[in-house]
Amino acid sequence: MFIKNDLVKTLKTLRLSGLIAALPARIEQAKIDNLDPADFLEIIFNDELDKRKDRLLERRIKSARINSNKRLDNFNFDFNPKLPRQTLFELSTTRFVQNARNAIFIGPPGTGKSHMAQAIALCAVQAGLKALYYQLHELLELLIEANATGIKKALTQKLLAPDLLVLDDLGMKKLPPDRAEELLEIIMRRYEKNSTIMTSNRPLEDWPKLIGDAATTSAILDRLLHHAVMVSFNGKSYRLHQTCVENKSSEE
Repeated sequence: MFIKNDLVKTLKTLRLSGLIAALPARIEQAKIDNLDPADFLEIIFNDELDKRKDRLLERRIKSARINSNKRLDNFNFDFNPKLPRQTLFELSTTRFVQNARNAIFIGPPGTGKSHMAQAIALCAVQAGLKALYYQLHELLELLIEANATGIKKALTQKLLAPDLLVLDDLGMKKLPPDRAEELLEIIMRRYEKNSTIMTSNRPLEDWPKLIGDAATTSAILDRLLHHAVMVSFNGKSYRLHQTCVENKSSEE
């Protein structure tokens, strides 16, 4: 069914554009089912509400800086069957976020730490919580720049506000002293107030070398581990496996 342009303009003026796409089908449904006008209005307004919820969720996911393709339902647990599936599914309920607990993911590169951290953050957003994702080295660079340009307070408040903050990839390289201090400040100020997920490809005993100062490392670990779930990601690299598959396909 064709919808008149005037009606489309009216709906847009009333900010009801969410129901435009479904309206032709709904009109046909009303004719076939002989719907009462009040029932018809309820259906089309629910279409608009559903569309608004979808748009709001999209904005919240974008604001959280999450890759929406990193989901729980497309994570290949069969590739590394020894991963603690039950623990990860429990984390995906986000109850740990509601209790201001932390999670630390440790394991070799390519074993799914970043994927799972973002998938859990996505679950938090879908549950109505506020989440934020950063690669750790990127964030620490931003904090140093913000300090130099006088906008550190605003960035710090942005990092303190989320119910869940994901700091990904500690261990890419050793942190300079000023970066370690910035990390400690964020961890300290979020302690027992909001949740943090930290991922690292290095075991905890290597963290003093990465962070560069034993006292700073101790202070960070003391607060991260106090209310934390430790998850070991052991197994083969998904990325190396995918690269081999793609190379093999290109040769055939």
